[in-house]
Amino acid sequence: MRQRRLKNEINVVPYIDVMLVLLVIFMVTTPMMTTGSVDLPSAGSAPSKPDKYVKVQIDDDGALSVFDINGKEKKIKGMKELKGELASLKSSADKTPVLIAGDKETQYKNIIDVLDEVKRAGFQKVALETGSK
Repeated sequence: MRQRRLKNEINVVPYIDVMLVLLVIFMVTTPMMTTGSVDLPSAGSAPSKPDKYVKVQIDDDGALSVFDINGKEKKIKGMKELKGELASLKSSADKTPVLIAGDKETQYKNIIDVLDEVKRAGFQKVALETGSK
């Protein structure tokens, strides 16, 4: 009688199927994940962003966040804390532009207050961030 030989192979087809399903899931869900919760107003001729910039984000409820040049977020509690944070960023990044991102639903007063504070901190290049149409 003949003895059977053991088959020492791994069938990888099910693993490839699972990986393709995971790839599709990640491709669909990734655009839905956003870094911030601001819904920027759109402009017809929005210029491109600079390579390195500091970003001050104002949410619809008036909450402030500051993103440094590396994109690290820091939540800010009020204008006094914003003033201190901008002073520390000014010393480390002298000629860096500042982008102010305000949500569509943010009160105009909050954006103007932040704009004034950034100008008082000594930043020369200040812009409002918008989305493109």
